[in-house]
Amino acid sequence: MILILDFGSQYTQLIARRVRELHVYSEIHPYDVPLATIERLAPEGIILSGGPASVYRADAPLPAADVLAFLTRAPVPVLGICYGMNVLNQALGGRIGRAERKEFGPADLRIVRVDPLLALGGRTTRVWMSHGDRMETLADGLDTLATSDNSPHAAFRHHARPLYGLQFHPEVTHTVEGREILRNFVLRICGAEPTWTMEGFVEATVPRIRERVGHRRVLCALSGGVDSTVTAALVHRAVGDRLTCVFVDNGLLRAGEATEVVELFRGTMALDVRLVDAGERFLANLRGVEDPERKRRIIGATFIELFEEEARDIPDVGFLAQGTLYPDVIESTSVRGPSATIKSHHNVGGLPERMRLELLEPLRELFKDEVRALGRVLDVPDAIIARQPFPGPGLAIRVIGTVDAERLAIVRAADAIVQEEVRAADLYDELWQAFAVLLPVRTVGVMGDERTYEHVVAIRAVRSTDGMTADWARLPADLLARLSSRIINEVRGVNRVVYDVSSKPPATIEWE
Repeated sequence: MILILDFGSQYTQLIARRVRELHVYSEIHPYDVPLATIERLAPEGIILSGGPASVYRADAPLPAADVLAFLTRAPVPVLGICYGMNVLNQALGGRIGRAERKEFGPADLRIVRVDPLLALGGRTTRVWMSHGDRMETLADGLDTLATSDNSPHAAFRHHARPLYGLQFHPEVTHTVEGREILRNFVLRICGAEPTWTMEGFVEATVPRIRERVGHRRVLCALSGGVDSTVTAALVHRAVGDRLTCVFVDNGLLRAGEATEVVELFRGTMALDVRLVDAGERFLANLRGVEDPERKRRIIGATFIELFEEEARDIPDVGFLAQGTLYPDVIESTSVRGPSATIKSHHNVGGLPERMRLELLEPLRELFKDEVRALGRVLDVPDAIIARQPFPGPGLAIRVIGTVDAERLAIVRAADAIVQEEVRAADLYDELWQAFAVLLPVRTVGVMGDERTYEHVVAIRAVRSTDGMTADWARLPADLLARLSSRIINEVRGVNRVVYDVSSKPPATIEWE
């Protein structure tokens, strides 16, 4: 097992993901974890994540003194990444200061000392930097392994102990040989065995669910997407017929989705599913609300109210199972470290402080592609596993501004056209997401020689592997032309279509 100490980087879970891709189990714990916990976990290696702070500030997040002493003694190999590298250098007596020039983006790394960590077959490689500090002096005992134009100590190691630091981020795809660097650390330096798989995840998680649930029952919130479906399949394997699933038609779904999803769950997957029609209730609660955070919280609270109402009719129910994933958690709240909040998710940031049901979120440390792999192990139908992500708040966050039945009808009809045309072009499986957004503006147009003043629809299509970063998809021009023509001609109230060409970051995938 590789232990990752989180100092608040938005990419901390990517480190865990890269380690898991090597089939080695990893766990993330906060930077202030007690030494007793580290010793109990007995990891083969420890990685310190990056973070937004500066180690020389008085309020900098730092491990306890005994943990720092443990890390710098390096009884097991330790790798500090960016902020984590500065933590190690400062703890050993080195000096870190504000860089004259920040370094964000690609950089050429020059390897100046041969070492197993940077055994890459060459002396230069392209890496991704993201820092505003630099190491002004190295602590005694540390040797420079690599440099860049703005980082005289872009990588180091201790001359006598397996203690390493990297100024760049090997976990992101922009670092060309980042996976090989992590492979060198995890398999070669730590000597970890590559034995962790999704089958192993099931074997480890099912007993934990059984132990926690005991003899009580579980209510599972089903949305029809891969996350909640895999959650239901996993919990069902653990507790069997003590699982009751609830599918809420919140009036914010895509065309025909409620009927299609319930038939699949009851038929193919043989789950106990209750359908709750609550469209009018959600729309009433959302009336007049424009702020996206308020929308998410209202939707989250309304879902919980409904689930608790359903739970009253189920004897001995004690848990609400949700398909929360790590990208939801890291964007919603600083759970494991001092990371910045980007936006709340309806099933993370919208939960009431006092809820009668306990939350059961067995997938909250996984990425979407890991969940899909888990679904295949659990025999979840391909029709669900291959579905593009659909937000829990549904079309409410694809109607920018206030939500009402008329505006929902417009975005629902436009979205149906996007889904149909993307599938017809054989691009559905290649895209992470493709959808329509109704903008809160009207523009002048001309139809049939008459002036119009109607709505604008934006089309969003992105490619991604995990949802943490995404690039806008270069859709063929003829496909964009068909989408524009069909939406303007077939969706009443629309006279203009635009295409979103922003990546994540700086944008998010959804508009709200």
